[in-house]
Amino acid sequence: MNITRFARHLSLFALLITAPLTWAAQEQVIPSPPQLAAKSYVLLDGTSGKVLVENNGDQRLPPASLTKLMTAYIATLEIRKGQIGEQDLVTVSEHAWRTGGSRMFIQVGTQVSVSDLLHGIIIQSGNDASVALAEYIAGSEDAFADMMNTTAERLGMKNSHFMNATGLPHPEHYSSAHDMAILAQAIIHEDPEHYAIYSQKEFFWNNIKQPNRNLLLWRDKTVDGLKTGHTDEAGFCLVASAVRDNARMITSVFGTVSEQARAAETQKLLTYGFRFFESQTFYKQGQELAQAQVWKGTAHQVKAGLSKDLTLTLPKGQAKQLQATMSLEPQLIAPIKQGDVIGKVEVKLGDQVVHSADLVALEAVDEGGFFRRVWDSIRLFFYGLFN
Repeated sequence: MNITRFARHLSLFALLITAPLTWAAQEQVIPSPPQLAAKSYVLLDGTSGKVLVENNGDQRLPPASLTKLMTAYIATLEIRKGQIGEQDLVTVSEHAWRTGGSRMFIQVGTQVSVSDLLHGIIIQSGNDASVALAEYIAGSEDAFADMMNTTAERLGMKNSHFMNATGLPHPEHYSSAHDMAILAQAIIHEDPEHYAIYSQKEFFWNNIKQPNRNLLLWRDKTVDGLKTGHTDEAGFCLVASAVRDNARMITSVFGTVSEQARAAETQKLLTYGFRFFESQTFYKQGQELAQAQVWKGTAHQVKAGLSKDLTLTLPKGQAKQLQATMSLEPQLIAPIKQGDVIGKVEVKLGDQVVHSADLVALEAVDEGGFFRRVWDSIRLFFYGLFN
């Protein structure tokens, strides 16, 4: 092959690969978000995780029984890992039985299944059930609090610190509206089976039927969870989620004045989010988007894609056209591991970059043999001369 022609061929790998993404929408005016009568609040797109509305969203506040979202999350995580079973019987300690506040009404010395305790935590907001399950998982409530803080750090909950499994007041026990929205997103997406418990309106235990305190489960059929909280210090709090037209919104509201107020203020956020925003997944995790040239490897090319879905949330009517631009590294030298960064994708709305992500290798490419490496070294030499 003519060297000049060969070099021109190679230079194609240094060019940008563009893929237009059109998103037609009828233009409309996006009003200012509602001002809620609450200490802090966040509206989060449940798919992309983008914060759409926030007011004091990172302020550290007492979370009250919203704490039990973390307690239940860890319990379901332990179930999925096989560390505990849903039908395991938990012996109720005196410490759990004596825990004050809202109760499931379990009795000291009796045995209650993990599944029933989980329902009692999520639906009845039982402090006794929370302590019993925490002791079963970690040996003590203090040890369980350590697990809660480790999990919070892993999830990126930067303004949370837990001292107990219940949310009973403690000066070093706090969270934020944003952190609770992050936790809610993890609960919803990681374990849909157990998330279904949050939509149940009542639970019957010990001859006592108690209703779910989330009033929106009765008022809005699109709401399918999550959890309420209340103490004198925290006020009335609510983390909720709803699905409309395949879009999910998550709200987190701290510090309203009443049970009715937390439901009404949350409804304002949900209405605003669904009315004026939409999300769309353009590329799925692991989808092949391009192929990159590989030097000195057992293969000449490697598939490139994304390590997670590319989902964007934008105001309706803001974007008439989105364009994705992908750039690949021109000199990828084997060995290449699956997951190695080999390029970048940027999504623009006009001149504004609204999203960027790494392109990664979707497969591994081993180092080639001696003659392949020598030949590609010669090719790279000439490639360098002409580029």
